[in-house]
Amino acid sequence: MTQSPPAGFDLTDMAWPPPPYQSPVPPVTGADGVRHFDGITYATTPGYRPRLLDVQLPPGEGPFPAVVWIHGGGWLEGDRRYPPPTVPAALLHGAVLGAGLALVSIDYRHSLEAPFPAQLHDVKAAIRYVRAFAVELGIDPDRIGVWGESAGGHLAALAGLVGPGSPDGAALEGTHGVGSGDTGVLAVVDWYGVSDLPALADHPMPPMPGGAEFPDPYEALLGGTAAERPALARAASPVTYAEGSNPPPFLLVHGTRDGLVPYSQSQALARALDSAGGQVTLRPVDGADHIFLGSPDIDLIVTESVTFLATHLGKST
Repeated sequence: MTQSPPAGFDLTDMAWPPPPYQSPVPPVTGADGVRHFDGITYATTPGYRPRLLDVQLPPGEGPFPAVVWIHGGGWLEGDRRYPPPTVPAALLHGAVLGAGLALVSIDYRHSLEAPFPAQLHDVKAAIRYVRAFAVELGIDPDRIGVWGESAGGHLAALAGLVGPGSPDGAALEGTHGVGSGDTGVLAVVDWYGVSDLPALADHPMPPMPGGAEFPDPYEALLGGTAAERPALARAASPVTYAEGSNPPPFLLVHGTRDGLVPYSQSQALARALDSAGGQVTLRPVDGADHIFLGSPDIDLIVTESVTFLATHLGKST
């Protein structure tokens, strides 16, 4: 038995194929005055989960400068809603909003869903989406920065350095979601991200707790080893793009005893940015391991990172 469509439903409004993104719906305002846009679909690809982002706006009148937060997880796991376990979400989110900045938290395809450059394509798509819907989202499209940790720090660095004029720039920009538009950013905070994949070829992965099996994150990202895919390994390395990039200001924060991503990775990126004439601050966290394990003052690290972003993105108008 064929059922009639619901009242008010017009078949002529349907489109096929479905759109590659969804428009924002009105936000929900919390008791603290923070406005939330939750679970916006910023890009779709048949056969993959939709890519989602959340937007939080501080109380008051915008448009607000925006920080795009990119989660870590070895490109294999992670969730836009959760910072690393050493950094409470309330601390990170509250610091951003308290500085008068909007927070845009994004998901992206994991490496066993799609290898590089899918992850960078998604970050670029999210930035294009925020700019395309800046009015609806209450965001200043001319004041966007990126901040990521671990795998997200790597992607934040690439987002700050890769543009249409970069080597293979058009291919790295991608056309997902809002298919074209400016993806440039004004500032980058990179917490303990990878910068030079070929240099990590001989770095041993630390054992997983309890002997749990875990795919090699670099092989999963590249779809093979760096030796097997040297061109792709170079293309996935932020140091490749520093020269001639006119980079935005960078803050690199990295534990000096990081056993997963060596501190030397941030040192290499700092040297490359400095050689390119960029403004770069390298902040060692003495004695800290990955995700700042062992650091006695996570609050200070968060505060320094937010202050850097607020300084370079400017006050809200």
